[in-house]
Amino acid sequence: MFIGHFTEQPWQDPKTGIMGTQTGTAVFFKEDLSISNSFYDPPLGADLYNRYIDEKIYAEEAGFDGLMLNEHHSTPFCMQGVTNTVAYILARVTRRAKITILGNLLPLWDDPLWLVEQLAMMDMISGGRVISGWVRGTGRESIAHNGVPATNWERYQEAHDFVIKAWTTPGPFRWEGKYFHYRYVNPWAMPYQKPHPAIWIPGAASRATVKWAAENRFPYVMIAGDLGLARLSFDYYKEVAAENGYESGTQNIADMFKLHVDDTDELSEQVARKYLSGVVNPFLTGNEGIVKPWLMNLPGLNPRTSNSRMPVVESLSAGRGGRGRASFEDQVKSLQIVHGTPKSVIPKVRQVLEYLRPGSIFFWDGDGAMTHDDQMRSLRLMGQEVIPATREIGKELGLLSSFEVNDGTGYDQAAWKAAQAR
Repeated sequence: MFIGHFTEQPWQDPKTGIMGTQTGTAVFFKEDLSISNSFYDPPLGADLYNRYIDEKIYAEEAGFDGLMLNEHHSTPFCMQGVTNTVAYILARVTRRAKITILGNLLPLWDDPLWLVEQLAMMDMISGGRVISGWVRGTGRESIAHNGVPATNWERYQEAHDFVIKAWTTPGPFRWEGKYFHYRYVNPWAMPYQKPHPAIWIPGAASRATVKWAAENRFPYVMIAGDLGLARLSFDYYKEVAAENGYESGTQNIADMFKLHVDDTDELSEQVARKYLSGVVNPFLTGNEGIVKPWLMNLPGLNPRTSNSRMPVVESLSAGRGGRGRASFEDQVKSLQIVHGTPKSVIPKVRQVLEYLRPGSIFFWDGDGAMTHDDQMRSLRLMGQEVIPATREIGKELGLLSSFEVNDGTGYDQAAWKAAQAR
């Protein structure tokens, strides 16, 4: 089983109340598109960036297999506007954990050849530890970078095809696509991993994304959805896999949910409530702000077949009502937020693993208004008790990741490599 750590790396400023408290001016910031960067404090930003890097380094020491990074743009709920920057740092200063980038915004790259070279360099520096994820971005990213929503999906697919070809085909060659044109493609930096870095696809139940991931035999990572939505997404992945001539298994799916562990149940609840403090991400279940339908679905951003999506997606939107967040109590009840001592959270982790059967799982912690001390206590306890127990549950349930079983063929990778060596 593969176990990863994630946090949005939010902005936290106790002086203004942005992402830190419910006092001060925070009351005016329920929709973060309205927040001017005049509130930005560079010295504080420097401290926060280094804090989050320190926490990622400690997460590896605690025993996590993967350090998940993402990016959002022009918003305080995620400080990483350029996820590859921190990924480069972690590639150099960590030794074992996978640098899990979920992911780069393919449709917004006007020059994907630059991305080919960046990720290849990162893979070499890390010694082959990069997991490269592709995302289309939310409506926020299209607005921030003046992207054309109607061409987003086509640009995503063509950029992906180009990157894979550049990683796997000896150059020089010419590329003349619909959106990207190159007279000369011959990147000197090539990935450490062969044929290319592992590719995982994160999503929040878009039918088109699940289908595309399954068709390409890429593991699909369900990002912070409720268990019913995740189950439907994984079932649809299995259906598409069968249509494409293979049987998907635990190695093809991953799930992420909020998990905070603390010394007492009382303290864990007090800290877990901080997940919902300040400006939050309106796109992720369990961390909702006020959903703006026009921002969630810019005209042309999603294919019509994707807008209908899995049946439960409509109920997800209806449940949030486009008006606000689910209560803390409701999120705890639905296991979108899990908190407690190691003794009390481990049975809940088992419940998620038994129901979804993912070969990989990400614990989302250290978010909202949580302090550095909050996160470090949780990471320590996860390393001491929760991660070892989760591994044992995974072994008991036969939950193998794509690093144990090939995600495209189902073959045992260790056995296959041993056979090749013989």
